[in-house]
Amino acid sequence: MPEQYQAAIATAIFLITYTIIVSERIHRTVAALTGAVLVVLLGIINLEISIEAIDFNTIGLLVGMMIIVGITRHTGVFEFLAIKAAKNAKGEPLKIIAALSLVTAVLSALLDNVTTVLLIVPVTFAIARQLRISPLPFLIAEIIASNIGGTATLIGDPPNIMIGSAVGLGFMDFVFNLTPVVVVIYVLTIPLLQLIYRKQLSAREDLQENIMRLNEREELKDPVLLRKSLLVLALTVLGFVLHQYVHLESSVIALSGATLLLLITKEDPERALQIVEWPVIFFFIGLFVLVGALEEVGVIETVARWSLEVTGGNVLPAGILILWLSAVASSFVDNIPFVATMIPLIQDLGRIGGIADLNFLWWALSLGACLGGNGTIIGASANVVVIGMAEKRGLHIGFVDYFKIAFPLMLLSIVISTGYLLFWYVFHTLTAMLVTLGTGIILALLTRTVTGVLLRMRQRENASG
Repeated sequence: MPEQYQAAIATAIFLITYTIIVSERIHRTVAALTGAVLVVLLGIINLEISIEAIDFNTIGLLVGMMIIVGITRHTGVFEFLAIKAAKNAKGEPLKIIAALSLVTAVLSALLDNVTTVLLIVPVTFAIARQLRISPLPFLIAEIIASNIGGTATLIGDPPNIMIGSAVGLGFMDFVFNLTPVVVVIYVLTIPLLQLIYRKQLSAREDLQENIMRLNEREELKDPVLLRKSLLVLALTVLGFVLHQYVHLESSVIALSGATLLLLITKEDPERALQIVEWPVIFFFIGLFVLVGALEEVGVIETVARWSLEVTGGNVLPAGILILWLSAVASSFVDNIPFVATMIPLIQDLGRIGGIADLNFLWWALSLGACLGGNGTIIGASANVVVIGMAEKRGLHIGFVDYFKIAFPLMLLSIVISTGYLLFWYVFHTLTAMLVTLGTGIILALLTRTVTGVLLRMRQRENASG
């Protein structure tokens, strides 16, 4: 195929695939794989380059964590935590929404938000049934909390996994740079949700007593498996904390944890591999190949050059633009394909503009994509999962019903993130300037001292001579 047509055809295939993914007329995995196959069959990207485009670190991290969480969920520990949180809230709906949101946010940071909602939602329906109130406020709070909590760490949300893997950012990099603003956003968001739903969150005292009579220990099905699973989970999280210091990829840590758990639990490998959400894995593979094709034919570089002209090559306006663009776009399209497209774009932006340190832009992309996913019911994978689980239980959550609650809260989180990024940029710029100034002063003093010593030595030699 003539080279002049390759860019146009690759772009057309990508946009059509993207449109199909958003419309959900065809399963997104089938759409992504179809697009990937087309760019290879048409010779836009060859097999070797398409394989190189696949980020196997992301794939390995997802598979490893899916196996660990899948085996751990058989113990009932997650149901135990949810019921324990509801009882600590004394069965009061307003306090329960805060308790379940906190459990969801913390688990989303340590595991991943899709898995977390899969585990928490069934318990939420049971609690709402006991209180004879609508589970809708709880579900919306859990969706929002899962995306907020998932923003805090490398493994919490797929966009962070993709960013960390592509550019070498570690678990603690995300914790140090994103957790502070995530905590602020969470602390402001949940009380607002309680205020919005305060009239719907009331239950009779006798029904609240039903919650207090629940026995969370009955949910713990296999104490031996529980101990082994929690040990491996703790070791895996410790591995994530240390992986960037011991120079091991995050996928190696996750797969090592999964292998250790399979070894000590003697879990059937076939059953364990069935736990893995293979449609999600192959969705990622298809996306990586599609974006790799755009990068190969120069489309990504063209867009990067345009972005450089718009922002004047300045990091600060580029970061704020990425934050808001990511937030709005991730509200209306799945944030995973969006981030897959943005990663090479930002890399090219740095290369063309001569920007050595791109961390500010990565944090802007992470905050925008992860928090922006809260804007609509299709903005993030966790949202779609909760909506589907609710519909299976006879509860329909409409696009507009969700939008009018979540979108303003999402905008609030992005406003807070904007302020945080401005502070982050100023702080690091001043720190770099002070370090440079301090280094210059120290070098000047050392030079002056050494020069003075040498001068006095020469004077003594001349005097003795």
